[in-house]
Amino acid sequence: MTAVAETPQKAAPVPEGSTMITVKIARFNPEDELGQHWESFQVPVLPTDRFLNVLMYIKSYLDGTLTFRRSCAHGVCGSDAMRINGVNRLACKLLMKDMLPKGDKELTVTVEPIRGLPVEKDLVVNMEPFFDAFRAVKPYLITSGNEPTRERIQSQSDRARFDDTTKCILCACCTTSCPVYWADGSYFGPAAIVNAHRFIFDSRDEGARERLDILNDMEGVWRCRTTFNCTDACPRGIEVTKAIQEVKRALLFTR
Repeated sequence: MTAVAETPQKAAPVPEGSTMITVKIARFNPEDELGQHWESFQVPVLPTDRFLNVLMYIKSYLDGTLTFRRSCAHGVCGSDAMRINGVNRLACKLLMKDMLPKGDKELTVTVEPIRGLPVEKDLVVNMEPFFDAFRAVKPYLITSGNEPTRERIQSQSDRARFDDTTKCILCACCTTSCPVYWADGSYFGPAAIVNAHRFIFDSRDEGARERLDILNDMEGVWRCRTTFNCTDACPRGIEVTKAIQEVKRALLFTR
């Protein structure tokens, strides 16, 4: 993930057929005394624009100090997660045609950093607590014995058992939409549990019991309150709440 650095200002173009919108962004710079505050920008947009294009326009033409993360711009890297109109989204996946109002109504879009993680500057948060939880559940294949001389074969039905949770791109949209995580940052959070699920139910893995013991901790799966915020926020369509419930059931049946 790369944070976008300051860029020189240029004359701001207004594309033919564009609509002007107001973008209200939560700003924060640790090097000044303004603290967290809001700044608004008038931006011309086309229905075919992604919201990431809107942020790039602001940075390129209106305020080169605006700081946010982005990389692939195609919903694969997960780096541009942010709160857009109060909902965790990937800026690169949100199309303006789905936001622009009909008729002559004006559109204001609010943009904030994802919640529950320390803000470093503007829309950039410190992801280390999130990745600490991810690493803690041992999100890798655990096996014993000698390394095989060929790939480990798995049936289609065995693969289907955990296929949904292989889709995670570690964007943190699910974890930072969780009220429990906002209130208590020590909770593992949905993304860590999703990645544990991916290996707990992998027929080739031998570390399920170890991961279940980790998630049976007071900050593990039992902190989930089944609000479904995480499922709603996932840009990959993972049934996050369902995965958490399956891990809970696995703990109950293996005691």
